[in-house]
Amino acid sequence: MVSSTSQALEQSSRRDQFVPSRKAVKLPAWLEVAKPRLIPLLLATTLGGMALSDGWPVPSPRLACTLGGGALAAAAAGALNCLWEQDLDSRMQRTSSRALPSGRLSPSAVFLGAISCTLAAATLLVSGVNCLAAGLSLLGLCSYVLLYTALLKPRTSQNIVIGGVAGAIPPLVGAAAATGHIGLSGWWLFALVMVWTPAHFWALAILLKDDYRSVGIPMLPVVKGSLFTAKAICQYGWATVLLSTLGVFALPEGGLLYGILVIPFNGRLLQMANRLASDPDNLKNAKGLFRWSILYMFGICFLLIISRLPIAGEFHSQGIYLITKIASNLSIA
Repeated sequence: MVSSTSQALEQSSRRDQFVPSRKAVKLPAWLEVAKPRLIPLLLATTLGGMALSDGWPVPSPRLACTLGGGALAAAAAGALNCLWEQDLDSRMQRTSSRALPSGRLSPSAVFLGAISCTLAAATLLVSGVNCLAAGLSLLGLCSYVLLYTALLKPRTSQNIVIGGVAGAIPPLVGAAAATGHIGLSGWWLFALVMVWTPAHFWALAILLKDDYRSVGIPMLPVVKGSLFTAKAICQYGWATVLLSTLGVFALPEGGLLYGILVIPFNGRLLQMANRLASDPDNLKNAKGLFRWSILYMFGICFLLIISRLPIAGEFHSQGIYLITKIASNLSIA
């Protein structure tokens, strides 16, 4: 009995070395429930959706309203998620000190804050952007709270595969904000975020599988184990890499530069996914992949933006000209 207890403590101590910590930076309670760490990446994919459209660059006032409204909608979704899962959070080691389980905030205060953020987001997006962007932001909020948190998360190990739609909506918001409609390029980035999400989240789920198991949440590593999950991560990693290369055609211009610069991003993603698959119980590998997957998506969005610079368009034109000339010479020869 003593040895099993000490072994559990040792495993918990080892796990705490690798699990992303929320204690390093102590946030005010009202900010903590908004989950601000998730918002920058959502806004980055919103910018990526804008950069893919013919309406880029977006006028500054509309850009500010889009990002501000998106941040408020994401904050509302985070608060409602905390509100729905307060009992679950109180039973998990990692989340028991959050604002709601610890009593630092009351449920009524969080609910009022979430409603206020939702109304502010809708007002800002309707008045400063357009109704389509506002509707999509609210759809993303509802998808996260109702589809993922309430319906899928407690019921199926494939929760993030389907529920990932919530995190994939910001590119559509960006496209709608830029042009008033969603083109094929916006849907490409939506699809890319969808296939990237399982690999990204399952790496974290491997780190947190003990917590999820303790409260009966059927995350894939809990149901199928780390080895099965690592192999699934590799499959989604390859799908992400293959789909990301289509950005060459999704961009209105500058696709050649994007295609060249995305190669090292994809190479590193596959390298880390394969490393995890070769040693799925190594928490260091899981943490490394989780962190890189975040940088990967930030990088993709950054590449989309710089590919819309005039110099990128010139590089694309010159590159296509050279490729065409070389192909022509080879055919003649």
